[in-house]
Amino acid sequence: MAKVLVIDDDRSLLRALRLGLQSEGHDVSTAMNAESGLTQTAITQPDVVVLDIGLPDMDGLEVCKRIREWSDVPIIILSATGTENRKVAALDGGANDYVTKPFSMAELEARIRVVVRHRPPEADAATSSTIDRGELHLDLVHHEGRIADETLTLTAKEFEVLAFLARHVRRTCTHQIILGAVWGSGYAHEVQYVHAYVHRLRQKLHDDDGELIVSVPGVGYVLMLPED
Repeated sequence: MAKVLVIDDDRSLLRALRLGLQSEGHDVSTAMNAESGLTQTAITQPDVVVLDIGLPDMDGLEVCKRIREWSDVPIIILSATGTENRKVAALDGGANDYVTKPFSMAELEARIRVVVRHRPPEADAATSSTIDRGELHLDLVHHEGRIADETLTLTAKEFEVLAFLARHVRRTCTHQIILGAVWGSGYAHEVQYVHAYVHRLRQKLHDDDGELIVSVPGVGYVLMLPED
């Protein structure tokens, strides 16, 4: 069965979805706002995200677009609005499916099965024990790295930051997403941590000009190594 992340600010609905989906054998985690949802998407790497469109801190469509900057995880939008233009906006923004409230548990579970079944095989690459991006090789089991023929001497946190960027190569990783994935949700505002570790990584990668780890001002970083 699937690892499902449900992002919704309705406690009673969250509880109902957790119990209902768990009864079908799914591994269910929940988040009650956009910030927590984005962080958990990065950390837990779910098989599917069930995303409410009306969150208290950010519009669900914006959350969907942000996830799409660095992940191909299937996203099912939940909404009380079934208007055509809203559905089109969600699908254009990267959602895989759109479910209008109220809905039955059987319908949602069926839609989860469909999007997971149709997920591209490469979407499971994060489960590999190694990451190879061009000349960069990372051994996730032994925390060892190499670029070209040079061994990288990395601290644990440096390795985790580089591995996270490598998993999402050529996609913008926001400061908050990196912080959540490497340090945890309690560090969402410690942006200086990310800057400091990226600076160290650039030194060790001989990337003084920031051509490999590219800055996106005010947003985050992109690892620009080729995928092959």
